[in-house]
Amino acid sequence: DPEYPENLPAAPLVRYGWTPRGELAAVYDRSNTQVRSFTYDDKYRGRMVAHRHTGRPEIRYRYDSDGRVTEQLNPAGLSYTYQYEKDRITITDSLNRREVLHTQGEAGLKRVVKKEHADGSVTQSQFDAVGRLKAQTDAAGRTTEYSPDVVTGLITRITTPDGRASAFYYNHHSQLTSATGPDGLEMRRKYDEYGRLIQETAPDGDITRYRYDNPHSDLPCATDDATGSRKTMTWSRYGQLLSFTDCSGYQTRYDHDRFGQMTAVHREEGLSQYRAYDSRGQLIAVKDTQGHETRYEYNIAGDLTTVIAPDGSRNGTQYDAWGKAICTTQGGLTRSMEYDAAGRVIRLTSENGSHTTFRY
Repeated sequence: DPEYPENLPAAPLVRYGWTPRGELAAVYDRSNTQVRSFTYDDKYRGRMVAHRHTGRPEIRYRYDSDGRVTEQLNPAGLSYTYQYEKDRITITDSLNRREVLHTQGEAGLKRVVKKEHADGSVTQSQFDAVGRLKAQTDAAGRTTEYSPDVVTGLITRITTPDGRASAFYYNHHSQLTSATGPDGLEMRRKYDEYGRLIQETAPDGDITRYRYDNPHSDLPCATDDATGSRKTMTWSRYGQLLSFTDCSGYQTRYDHDRFGQMTAVHREEGLSQYRAYDSRGQLIAVKDTQGHETRYEYNIAGDLTTVIAPDGSRNGTQYDAWGKAICTTQGGLTRSMEYDAAGRVIRLTSENGSHTTFRY
């Protein structure tokens, strides 16, 4: 925090490891657990040939002589090959399903204008001279048109396949000031000199007003709805909600830790709920207003593996290498799932031992 330069954390939030050639090799989270790793080509500096999320299989890449990816190899799921031609890229997965991308334009203005999907359907897109989307046609041949502003690129009109149109208007700061739907009803917004929303008029005419007590904050301290009811909010200097008071005067307060995670909710009756997190920021415990605590456990990949109820009963989930649930246990009963290479369920064994198979 620039306002509190002496209040430095004892450990970094994120740490990075580099190769001798200056390539990003690893990322560590605030618990000093490695969460990403990268491998590079020995010959070509900066060419990534593999990467891995912690607890997941390593994905590898192969390239052609022009430095384009030709294969993406996944040991625990679908792999892909890429074939490049002029204005055409063919993508084939390990189940031999094929998609073809047709492109137009060069360099930064190259856009995909037609996509042939594996099921035989075709979708198309049109772009203007500077690469902004003008129209999209779905697999049924229905076209939606978009009209971008020639200067800002902001969408000013959307026309659906049935010819119905919506219009959008902006101020000179590119903020939306009004929008008119196909039914002709209009939504309007007003902003103050700092660019903050101060009034919004719904299509039915209801007006909501926003109030601010700090010229340097974008967060409202109060809102007034169409009935005249007011809700108030207070915020920390980091933008975290500290309290919310509804129109009846009922106040709820919130506590946060130094990482911005909510640690407690205090209600007016003196009832509080508490949350605890581990060093990686994962929720590990919730204590309800009666003092009953539910605990949570995770694997190295961050998948939720166990929920321990206040009475000590455990519900668990096991995962495959790709993070798909293969077995869940609740109340002593177990359900298991099997998947194909595309990650689709092909066999489900229920709690009573019955089997259901799926074909695609």
